[in-house]
Amino acid sequence: MTARIVDCADKAKGLVLLKWLLALVIALALLSAVSPWLARRGIGRLPGDFTVRIRGRLYYLPITTTILLSAALSLLMRLF
Repeated sequence: MTARIVDCADKAKGLVLLKWLLALVIALALLSAVSPWLARRGIGRLPGDFTVRIRGRLYYLPITTTILLSAALSLLMRLF
């Protein structure tokens, strides 16, 4: 009987992990889609945002923009 309870708990943990993974994939897809729009408005060119070209391919590492957007969204969530 305890094995069945453990199985249900493991399934619940797996579903929670799957939901987080899905949310992460959706967030990354949205950020990738919105990135050019943000760059035109100057948000993607903050000090601390790096652009690296490796083998002719451009990689964008928006460290400062990520921190700024995270703080803004946290503040917004606290207000509502």
